[in-house]
Amino acid sequence: MKVKSVEMQLKTKGEIEIIDLTPKIRKVVEESEIKNGVAVVFTPGSTAAITTIEYEPNLEEDLKELLRRIAPKNGWRHPINAHSHLRATILSPSLTVPIINGKLALGTWQQIVFLELDTRPRNRRVIVQLIGN
Repeated sequence: MKVKSVEMQLKTKGEIEIIDLTPKIRKVVEESEIKNGVAVVFTPGSTAAITTIEYEPNLEEDLKELLRRIAPKNGWRHPINAHSHLRATILSPSLTVPIINGKLALGTWQQIVFLELDTRPRNRRVIVQLIGN
């Protein structure tokens, strides 16, 4: 069994930014030579998330609007960025995707995305760990 870890650096613009990671993660999988296993994508921090979506402008805007409605900016006890923490909690800091025959087992319109949920630009890390044969 092989294990390969790769760390990516992102410079974000602030809330709510959605970044398509799929091409970079596909490249990591290709270069790993792992044919069957899993890819775990994780971001350290409590105001960012990893998920999947069809990376398309209208859905991006719909996702942003959904997050604004579910966790609006005001009315929380935690000062400054409670809504950022709550939005990240609703989503997740990680995602696991099967690797089958050397490819990510994503749906036709499914991309892996990073969401910056904090109120300001940040330097972020995304860790991709591949496990398999």
